[in-house]
Amino acid sequence: MNTPVVAVVMGSKSDAPTMQECLDTLDKLGIAYETQVMSAHRTPDKVREFAQSAAERGIRVIIAGAGGSAALPGVIKAYTSLPVIGVPLASSDLKGVDALMAIAQMPPGVPVATVAVGKWGAHNAALLAAEILAPSDAKVRKAYEDYRQGLASG
Repeated sequence: MNTPVVAVVMGSKSDAPTMQECLDTLDKLGIAYETQVMSAHRTPDKVREFAQSAAERGIRVIIAGAGGSAALPGVIKAYTSLPVIGVPLASSDLKGVDALMAIAQMPPGVPVATVAVGKWGAHNAALLAAEILAPSDAKVRKAYEDYRQGLASG
């Protein structure tokens, strides 16, 4: 089995149905990934240990889905220089707008890429990870180019 190069993290098991769109897209592109559930608020030590060890485990991109205050992507980014993509999840009465703003408004020096709320964002996070990996991975580049060709041909 291939060593995972993408980590997909979510704050709660209840986020899994939305984040499945990300996993399905990574599968279609042939990108090896790992998944984990951890919370910036309930398991902060686990988040720190995960983020600090990700690069040495071969992870090259981290995708983090989070709702509400959406702290998970930013906390992960605080502990790693790897690219982090935040997926805002609609888990509160604000339907993901709160998460979108929390992820998008990271302070200077701590960039977290932000995609759309929900399944569209989960799908696009996988594609953005492919774009990040493609320049140094011919297999991913070919799979991503084929995907784009498929969009063009309808």
